[in-house]
Amino acid sequence: MKLRTVIITATSTGFLFFVILLMLDGGMALAMGDKNPLPDEDVLTLRRKRMVEEQIAARGIQDKRVLTAMESVPRHLFMPEGYRSYSYYDQPVPVGFGQTISQPYIVALMTELLHVDSEDTVLEVGTGSGYQAAILSLLAKRVYTIEILEELGKTAAERLKALGYTNVEARVGDGYHGWPEHAPFDAIVVTAAAEHIPQPLIDQLKPGGRMIIPVGGAYEIQDLKLLMKDKSSNIMQESLIPVRFVPFTRK
Repeated sequence: MKLRTVIITATSTGFLFFVILLMLDGGMALAMGDKNPLPDEDVLTLRRKRMVEEQIAARGIQDKRVLTAMESVPRHLFMPEGYRSYSYYDQPVPVGFGQTISQPYIVALMTELLHVDSEDTVLEVGTGSGYQAAILSLLAKRVYTIEILEELGKTAAERLKALGYTNVEARVGDGYHGWPEHAPFDAIVVTAAAEHIPQPLIDQLKPGGRMIIPVGGAYEIQDLKLLMKDKSSNIMQESLIPVRFVPFTRK
C-alpha cells in the first residue's frame, strides 16, 4: 500500500481540509477506514439532509433553491460503489481516472455564486461523475457539460440520463474551447484548475453572466475566482477563497 496523493479543498473560512488517499492493487480506499455496506435509502436521505444543514447551510449558503437541490440529488449514485459509504462526508471523494467529486460545501458555494435562474443556460467544463451537472439541472433551464476523459464522460452521460436529468446534454471534448454552438451562456462553471482563464469561455459568457473557476498551477493552492461580465461586456474579477482542484486537462 503506498501513498498516492493529498487532495485539499477549502471551507468557507479559507481553512483547508486534507484527505489522504491510498492506492491499492484493484482500486483505492480512503485512509479513514474500510469500505462499509451502503445504508438503506431512508438513512441516506437523512444523511443528505444533515449534510446540507451542517456542512452547507451552517457555513453560510443561503440560496434555498441551492439547498433544496443539494438535498435532492443522491450524491452516492455519482461515485463508485466502493466509496458510496463516504458520500455525505465533508470531503472530496475519488471517482476514478485521477478525478474527484468535490466537497459538498464547495459544490454548493460555486453553484450559489452563479446565481442560476430557471430560464438560464449553463455551461459546465469538467463533467466528472455528473454530480455538479445534476445539481445545476434542478436550477437551470438547460445545462451543457463537457468532459475531456472519454470513459468518464460517457459514463456520466449515461448516469445522468438514467437518473432522469433530461435537461442536461453531455459530450466528450476539450472544454477549453467551450461549446460555441450553444453560446452565449448565462453562467459557466469550471471544475478543474486552469493556469489562466480560457478566453473562449470569457467570449461565450453572456453580458450580465457569471463564471466561477479555480485558477492556479497543478497540485498547488489555487484561487477560486468569480468573473462577472457587465452589460457592456466589461469583465470584473474577484478572488474568493483558496482551493485545490485537479488540473485542467487539454488534448
